Amino acid sequence: MNEFSILCRVIGSLFNRQPQDPLLVPLFTLLREGKLKDQWPLEQDELLTRLQQSSDPQALAADYNALFVGSDCSVPPYGSQWPHGPHEAEARAFLTSRGMPLSDAPADHFGVLLLAASWLEDQSAEDEAAAQLALFDEYLLPWCGAFLGKVEAHATSAFYRTLAALSREAIQAMYDELNEGTDEA
Repeated sequence: MNEFSILCRVIGSLFNRQPQDPLLVPLFTLLREGKLKDQWPLEQDELLTRLQQSSDPQALAADYNALFVGSDCSVPPYGSQWPHGPHEAEARAFLTSRGMPLSDAPADHFGVLLLAASWLEDQSAEDEAAAQLALFDEYLLPWCGAFLGKVEAHATSAFYRTLAALSREAIQAMYDELNEGTDEA
């Protein structure tokens, strides 16, 4: 798994799953032990340290639910609920056309879209960079700034405020890298 895929997978998983989800136990363990920094490809040590200091999954559950779960959540994680965000059917059609297996869960979820970017990277198709650029340009970037800003404004835990800042920087770095890669091609 390369650096791009690691970033997308970690950030996507933290937004897509409840913090107490058993699948996140290894990730939270790496985070709490300070070992994620060793594998993190970007210079974000200060943000990773802040995440580490507030990474108790049980303590984060209430904040996650208030932010992202239910019809009365403070920050809807679905692009279709944001101006300029993708409709769920459009995101699903795009990902399906790329061969990504999807569950019945909405395909326009912020975390799912980042996990999709990781999946596209891991597939190593000839046109992976073009597919990733399309994913960022059409399905993620038009609304992720507003989404992450609202996460920062509404989160009660330092963890989700920090995750939003870390995500903003990482998404920009990945997008810049994608653009550099297509400019060289």
